[in-house]
Amino acid sequence: MKKWYDEEYEFKVEVVGYLRGDRTENYCRNGEEIGDQYTCTYGCPVNQDGYGICSKTMMMLYPLMEAVRSGGDLENLGGEGKYTKTIVCPDGCVIFRLTAKPLGNQNFHKGGFWKEL
Repeated sequence: MKKWYDEEYEFKVEVVGYLRGDRTENYCRNGEEIGDQYTCTYGCPVNQDGYGICSKTMMMLYPLMEAVRSGGDLENLGGEGKYTKTIVCPDGCVIFRLTAKPLGNQNFHKGGFWKEL
C-alpha cells in the first residue's frame, strides 16, 4: 500500500457500553470490551493490536464517516455534536461512540486530487 493523500479527518471509534448485560461473551463475536478504541482516516478502523472493527458495525459507520467527509453535521443525524455520534451495533450488543477530528487537509474532490484518466 502506498498512501499518497493526506486525509481530511481522523476517526476514533470507542466502545462505551453494552446494550444488555455487562459482558459480550455469547453476544459479540468480536469480543469488544468497554474502553476498546479503533482509529482510521479513510480505511477501516483498527485497534492498538491491529485488529479490525466488526464488519457489521463498519456498515453503519461508513455512511456516517462519509457524511462528515462531505461537510455534514452529525447532529443532523442524531449525534451529540457536529463530529460525534453514538451507535449500537447491528446485533444490538455493543454501544460505540464515533468521533471525527478535522486534520486541516484539503477535501479530496475539491482539492483537485481527483483526476480523470
